Amino acid sequence: MKKKTVLVVCGGTSSEREISLKSGKACSYAIKKLGYKVLNFDPAKEGFRKIKNYKVDLIFNALHGRDGEDGIAQSYFEYFKIPYTHSGIFSSMNSMDKIISKEYFKKHKIRTPVYIELNPINYRNILKKKLLKPGLNYPLILKPSNEGSSIGVKICNNFFELKKNVNELMSKYKTLIVENFIKGQEIQVAVINGKALGAIELRPKRKFYDYRAKYSKSALTEHIMPADINKINYNNVMKLAEKAHRALNCRGVTRSDFKFIDNKFYLLEINTQPGMTDLSLVPEIAKYSGIIFKDLVKKILDDATINRWKVR
Repeated sequence: MKKKTVLVVCGGTSSEREISLKSGKACSYAIKKLGYKVLNFDPAKEGFRKIKNYKVDLIFNALHGRDGEDGIAQSYFEYFKIPYTHSGIFSSMNSMDKIISKEYFKKHKIRTPVYIELNPINYRNILKKKLLKPGLNYPLILKPSNEGSSIGVKICNNFFELKKNVNELMSKYKTLIVENFIKGQEIQVAVINGKALGAIELRPKRKFYDYRAKYSKSALTEHIMPADINKINYNNVMKLAEKAHRALNCRGVTRSDFKFIDNKFYLLEINTQPGMTDLSLVPEIAKYSGIIFKDLVKKILDDATINRWKVR
């Protein structure tokens, strides 16, 4: 029987390029061990249109950030009719946009921090009013609405810090989101093919789980698996992650990031292209559940299809 050929797409032009390359390398190795022929493709070097020149059976999407998990890459995969992994065009686009995804969370009665959108049209007027909105209190989190890996995230303790950071970020990003900084436990849940695998707790030594805490071994973030919460709350957060996965019509693997305080879970965001590096959380959660890395990759690969925008 002829070996199937898998195109591992990684790298790209986003600010998460280096992490994507690491994910791609780890997944390529696992896919080879599974018996597939593997080719690698970096859209930063060739451009998505060049995918049509590759004779492949499947695409493993290992991109992170813009153009990789916001529907752009997925639209090319669909156009060329090559079965691919992870979520489809609209799920990726809606999940990557923190403002749109929060609307989905609210619609499906999933608690999320109070927030306000800032864009080039409204931000000056909102700042002039000193951000008047019921329930929005300092400290506040300011971040781009469509970046991942905590890139561009700022903690603002007062209006002076907020205004300074808004002016700085607005020159780089089109839309920002300001939300309440929720203290409490960092709980993250992996879901694959609609079923939650487990919930891990993170205890960063830094102010919050930022880019360095996620990807630097020297940051010394403590990982607690399973999360240090009682059984009822553990089951509840697993169900909430599954609910968020379904609400956004996600496919394959996702990771939902929660804060837990006063017996309440707050969903911060859902990630449709979670990292697959040696420091990544989804492989760690899967391993605790008895799924080694190679088998996790196989589960993701086995779900590859086209027409992934269709509701299941």
